[in-house]
Amino acid sequence: MRRLWSRMLSTVPVLLGISALVFIAMRLIPGDPVTLMTGELAVSAQQRAQLVHQLGLDRPVWMQFLDFLWRAVHGDLGESIRYKLPVTQLILSQAPATLELAAAAMLFASVIGGLAGLVAAVNRKRISDHIVMVSAMLGLCIPSFWLGLLLIFLFSLRLGWVPATGSGGLNQLILPAFALGVIYAATTARLVRSGMLETLQQDHIRTARAKGVSEPAVVLRHALKNTLIPVVTVIGLQFGQLLAGAVVVETVFARQGLGVLTVDAVLNKDYPVVQGTVLFIGAAFVCINFLVDQLYAVLDPRVRET
Repeated sequence: MRRLWSRMLSTVPVLLGISALVFIAMRLIPGDPVTLMTGELAVSAQQRAQLVHQLGLDRPVWMQFLDFLWRAVHGDLGESIRYKLPVTQLILSQAPATLELAAAAMLFASVIGGLAGLVAAVNRKRISDHIVMVSAMLGLCIPSFWLGLLLIFLFSLRLGWVPATGSGGLNQLILPAFALGVIYAATTARLVRSGMLETLQQDHIRTARAKGVSEPAVVLRHALKNTLIPVVTVIGLQFGQLLAGAVVVETVFARQGLGVLTVDAVLNKDYPVVQGTVLFIGAAFVCINFLVDQLYAVLDPRVRET
């Protein structure tokens, strides 16, 4: 319990740091925020003053930051300039689609990457090992947006198996999840393979084999569990990166989600929405890593004592 509270308290300065970085970054954008948002529209002095007051830009910077923190803690991230809706409402309406895509990509990366790495380790220096390693290298080299376009051309335009764009059903989730998850599946496969090869050389594995334990039991019961700790760490980090990487994939496949919302806000200079979505993704990344940290105690009881 003490470890749990300690880890929870350690996330507070991280969240404060993310909030500060988001706040400062938005104010380092060249040009006046109001001018950026209004563009070439004819805006009267009264309308400009009203917008400045709405954004709180007529107060000292430190007061703006404290007000931003206070409202963020209470779930108020401001109001969208374009949609005239609360930013929190916009984020909550789009977050499920992004989480669905990230979860599907992570499931694909974990299952396929884990199995591929396991097969490669057990069959070291054999043809299956070489196939897995070459495939992993290709997966690391292919950009997700290029792979997405290639998948659309092949499976949507030429074969007509699945829709090219949109969201809502499983058939519209397969291609974007694959495009987003390939690079992380390749990373997982390489990590599982290297971890398994190292674990299989340890003394307790030799002892288990000497006692007559079957090879599948040695691999799955003894070796795989010891390999899972670094793998879980990477998977946790990858899930946070998937939320950020979904921006590109959602744009390619014209899916609803935080990615499209953020890109649209940037293009339309919707200051509060950009600030809110970046803060939300950063906070989600911290929370996911906190949950992964708690899994250590389940996988390795020795961690509970630290």
